[in-house]
Amino acid sequence: MEHSGVGKWRDLGLRMLSALILVPVVLAATWAGGVWFTLLVAVLGVAIAHEWSAILHEGDPKRFVLHVAAAISGALLPSEAGIMPALVFLAVLFAIALIVDAGDRRLSWWNSLGIPYIGLPAVALVVLRADPLFGMKAIFWLLSIVWASDTAAYFAGRLIGGPKLAPVISPNKTWAGATGALAGSAIIGALLGYALVGAALAPAILAVVLSIIAQAGDLLKSALKRQHGLKDSGTLIPGHGGILDRVDGVVAAASAAAIIGIIRAGPDIAAQGLLAW
Repeated sequence: MEHSGVGKWRDLGLRMLSALILVPVVLAATWAGGVWFTLLVAVLGVAIAHEWSAILHEGDPKRFVLHVAAAISGALLPSEAGIMPALVFLAVLFAIALIVDAGDRRLSWWNSLGIPYIGLPAVALVVLRADPLFGMKAIFWLLSIVWASDTAAYFAGRLIGGPKLAPVISPNKTWAGATGALAGSAIIGALLGYALVGAALAPAILAVVLSIIAQAGDLLKSALKRQHGLKDSGTLIPGHGGILDRVDGVVAAASAAAIIGIIRAGPDIAAQGLLAW
């Protein structure tokens, strides 16, 4: 990547245009909730399944079908049957995937991550949004801190530069970008936390934790691409690459956020457990 002049900002226009198109769609589905949010999660999950299968399995139909099943069941089952049936079904799919993949020596350990990587975040997002009082607030807050983390990392990394965060995995990421991500997520987490639930300190701290997890998810995706010699996971989103390039942080942060909410308040009001401190 170029680090001087216009070169380091050459993707900014495309990134902004893509965001202006996609963000309103996501926010509208989040606000509407119900079937619209479930459909959004399912569509994003199927897109991730497509990219994952293309990267790891060269589009093998039977593996693609398993990953699509993980996306759809992760989105639909929590509201239709409950979180436990959804998790059990994902476990069954995972077992089937292991059987299908048994004996194929070309496959790496990455292969086993596909079903949980796609299915668990779908369950997490739907469970959080289903909370009747805090669901919409929790998803808005979660998406905002991940987007703030990504945006702050982008600008801090390009304006400040400096030592690389993980040069072997992702040579363009810097410690300045990672620090900027933490600061950006903390600020947005606090401001939105105060606006939505009247608290700032706990949401800011939690936002920093989730930013760290989101950045770890980004590095995990970068390691996957690096192993397979890819720059982007796909070409669907101009300026960003594929769907996986855009939602890697949300995938990781949503799963962690749902776990926190469920531990504190149970699956029926997980969003309240996430936001109400």
